Amino acid sequence: MAKIFIKFRTASTGVYFDMNSDDLNSTEIQKRYNIDKSEVWQRGPIEGVPGLLQPVAHALLQSIEDVEACLNNFSSDLLWIKPLDMASVGFHLQHLTGVVDRLFTYARGERLLDDQLNALASEGKPPFDGCLAQHLIAKFKTQVGKAITQLKTTNETTLTEVRGVGRKQIPSTVIGLLFHAAEHAQRHVGQLLVTSKLVSEYSKSIGQ
Repeated sequence: MAKIFIKFRTASTGVYFDMNSDDLNSTEIQKRYNIDKSEVWQRGPIEGVPGLLQPVAHALLQSIEDVEACLNNFSSDLLWIKPLDMASVGFHLQHLTGVVDRLFTYARGERLLDDQLNALASEGKPPFDGCLAQHLIAKFKTQVGKAITQLKTTNETTLTEVRGVGRKQIPSTVIGLLFHAAEHAQRHVGQLLVTSKLVSEYSKSIGQ
């Protein structure tokens, strides 16, 4: 049976590395490398983010870690495969970036620009020839970085202010949009984890 390698980080240095999943459960190995298996929310508050918005920051940062760990050895040849006509891994990566961008834009009280609408319409399609999973992950990480910056500058007294969503300006609130971005991202991360596993195992079964 093939060994499975999982990406974890050392608590002392914060450096990520691959480890055989069999070895990972070894108490000796865990002590030697001081492996931090805790989730982001268990590591304390994110500096500069208001208390009420800490769960949003935690969820978005956790999404990055989960995606990176899951796709560490993922073949980009499988990026756009749609198993059982479900959304591809590539779609989920694009949608993660897009949904955070769009919902945080609404939270600022702004309407979407043409570039954002075009990105929405293009989700599920390779943005350029030779696109790799790493390219899409990098875009998601950049977008989450912008989101964390926005959280840091969000005044807690504005959280219940009404914000309009979409062309119909469906009413929501600042906090509603920020939290929806976080939970929606987590939802797609879960779908991505299952889809990546499914297409990877299928590819192995047919010898690709």
